[in-house]
Amino acid sequence: MSLMINNGVGLSAIDQRLNPPMRIPKAGVPGLVLLSAGALLTACSDSGGELDYQTGYASHRPLRVTGYPSTGSLETVQQVVWRLADGDVDGLAALDTEGGDHSAARDWVETYGTAARAEVSADFLDEGSVRQDVVLHFAGPRRTQELTVRIGDDDTWGVVLDAPDPTPAAPR
Repeated sequence: MSLMINNGVGLSAIDQRLNPPMRIPKAGVPGLVLLSAGALLTACSDSGGELDYQTGYASHRPLRVTGYPSTGSLETVQQVVWRLADGDVDGLAALDTEGGDHSAARDWVETYGTAARAEVSADFLDEGSVRQDVVLHFAGPRRTQELTVRIGDDDTWGVVLDAPDPTPAAPR
């Protein structure tokens, strides 16, 4: 009669027959390792930019929000503020629903890049199912900027990058 130790508890021969230990043939170990690695890679894969969004969210200051944004309008405004804070002209131009105007994106980054690194709040006006007007309030230089986010021709949310028009913020 053999005695097996399982988590520090002795098992009799009868227990072993009723609950035999799981045995994996040596030939099956490499397959099990590959299967586990594949499952891990699948679970960590980036689906639809979700990983990029989570990384952006974790590495930037929180955006203060008032009003009723939709999921798409909120995510787009967050990305606009993040691109401004990062000085990312190409990333901001890629969000432009009017064709990726790099000169307008450059103007926005020059005007608001530094301010976007400080506290920013966004007032979401109207209803946001397909377009929404938003007022950004930059705490650093105490300026505001109105913008419009909307669903573009490719059925994804973006921003209409008009020339930046900073106005001094009214006392809140």
